[in-house]
Amino acid sequence: MKMKAVRFIQTGKPAEVVDLPKPTPGPGQVLLKIAGAGVCHSDLHILDEPLGLSGPFTLGHENAGHVAALGQGVEGWKEGDAVAVYGPWGCGRCHTCQTSAENYCENHALLGTMGGGLGSDGGMAEYMLVPSARQLVPLGKLDPVTAAPLSDAALTPYHAIKTALPMLTPDASVLVIGIGGLGHMAVQLLKALTPATLIAGDIDDSKLAHARHLGVAHTFNTRDGDAALEGIKQLVGPRGVTVVLDFVGAQATVDLGAQVVGRNSRLSVVGLGGGVVHHAANRPPYGCQVTVPYWGSRTELMEVIALAEAGRIQVDVQSHPLEQAVQVYQWLREGKVRGRAVLTP
Repeated sequence: MKMKAVRFIQTGKPAEVVDLPKPTPGPGQVLLKIAGAGVCHSDLHILDEPLGLSGPFTLGHENAGHVAALGQGVEGWKEGDAVAVYGPWGCGRCHTCQTSAENYCENHALLGTMGGGLGSDGGMAEYMLVPSARQLVPLGKLDPVTAAPLSDAALTPYHAIKTALPMLTPDASVLVIGIGGLGHMAVQLLKALTPATLIAGDIDDSKLAHARHLGVAHTFNTRDGDAALEGIKQLVGPRGVTVVLDFVGAQATVDLGAQVVGRNSRLSVVGLGGGVVHHAANRPPYGCQVTVPYWGSRTELMEVIALAEAGRIQVDVQSHPLEQAVQVYQWLREGKVRGRAVLTP
């Protein structure tokens, strides 16, 4: 039996929609019938930049669907179960993997893959082969189509926010830069989890309007960096911003974050825009922690799903047929995607 799949061929070439054989699960593996696969900016880095990933492989690292078949020895799951796929695949044996934090696997360099859609076959297909049942998380009552982006677009900001929660007191402030797929989830998570003053920055007025719709009172267009810098500084006063979450990571946004944080603060660069944090005495200010968080743990994905089930967060999803993948990637490049695009077989 054949199935449609969206494939990375090689760096510099567009994705291709092709026919592939439907996979069969081996011992310990699980076959999923995919309901939705999120379209992420990281896919554009894979397509456009030499990241050391060898093609061809099926794209899609934000995946959810239903169990279609179980390999020999798999227990605790049954056909039809609605699940999300935990995206970063580690060795499963090292210290960090044993704490469910496969995003920080100690043996990642030896694996040849970062996960499904990131070196191994991902979920932009009718079916996806998951190498281990430990990579599945139950979705409960959630719709797999709209829940698929929770596995990255929500999990990644949740991980960055969770470690900063002790700093986000009622008198603190937090700046979210980039109100796209991850940023629009970050502001919802911050509203749900913290009493801190919430600030949003973006170069797109429509995305700032989206942030205001989600309850952000203070928004700044960062295209004019000097005006945004002065506006944010005036808002937060001499204390400065307590936590900056940069979901762009370009040089301009990294520099803005470093200039608005105060002492005893945190600058978290999540986006892959190629920016560099430059260090000098008291810049970033003394006591500032600079972090580069990556994805999140499997147990944190369970916590994210619990928040979604409780109605505290919701992905703004635009769904498209799998066959439109190349066009959707172009819309993403042009900044025309609000929230998260999801491909549906």
